[in-house]
Amino acid sequence: MRFVFLGTGGSAPSRERMTQALAVRYRGDVILFDCGEGTQRQLMLSSLSFMAVKTICITHFHGDHFLGLAGLVQTMQFNDRKDPLDILVPKGTKGYAETFLEIGNFKLRKFEARVHELADGERRAFDGYTITAAELAHPVPTIGFRFDEDSRAGRFDPVRAKALGVPEGPLFSRLQDGHPVDGSQGPVRPEDVMGPPRAGHSFCYLTDTGPTPRAAEISRGADVLVMEATADDALTEYANKYGHLAASQTAGVAKDAGVRELFLVHISSRYKENDPIESQARAVFPNARVPKDLQEVDVPWG
Repeated sequence: MRFVFLGTGGSAPSRERMTQALAVRYRGDVILFDCGEGTQRQLMLSSLSFMAVKTICITHFHGDHFLGLAGLVQTMQFNDRKDPLDILVPKGTKGYAETFLEIGNFKLRKFEARVHELADGERRAFDGYTITAAELAHPVPTIGFRFDEDSRAGRFDPVRAKALGVPEGPLFSRLQDGHPVDGSQGPVRPEDVMGPPRAGHSFCYLTDTGPTPRAAEISRGADVLVMEATADDALTEYANKYGHLAASQTAGVAKDAGVRELFLVHISSRYKENDPIESQARAVFPNARVPKDLQEVDVPWG
């Protein structure tokens, strides 16, 4: 899995950061979380193709999270996209998305953009994973998203397979694909040589939000948490007033939820460098970092 931080700033673009957009590549799918202005150009500067985007998850309809949506969809049509595009939005906001997609003298004709509303706790299933919505604490309807990989097959035991008379080679692959084979000692079933199913991996994307217990609830046990930290701790009260979090608060969510790794995004333009947000977060949750725009991180989940 690859995380590509296309835009990590909050409210408005700055010289240092574009507005919010995160692209995640999972196998052949690219999932886009938020689509601030300039997102399609950021995708062109990354290792990912904008034409490979299968799903776009919009947290809410403040401009820094959706203003790049219409341009991206229109460019997809100009490039003869045929595959449908799924767009996930908060409950009650479908009309915003559908109107925005056809802004100006433009009609979507070459492919289907399917807009789906999600309320708190609702989910949509895709090939190999699900995406679940969680209501967040922000002045307008806002949801965060949790990605959960489907459970994976157990580990293959080659020693056991050989002991049952299965030679190394194509028959190993057939067993791992779920098919029985004939060994020298008789039939061998996949369950004879495969361990118990393994839980899938997961990550959460949560922005924008003020303090809410829902953030830790939806993130519980996730491998990776990507979450807003708009301000440093000196501005905690100010950030909370407008539905945002300060660095130590975000780190506290990661700690309470028991995640493995934390990336802090939606950084106010007042911060030209990663500190003080990164250092304050690390004091609470050591495995925290503030990514830069266009930074790409591969997560070796196996």
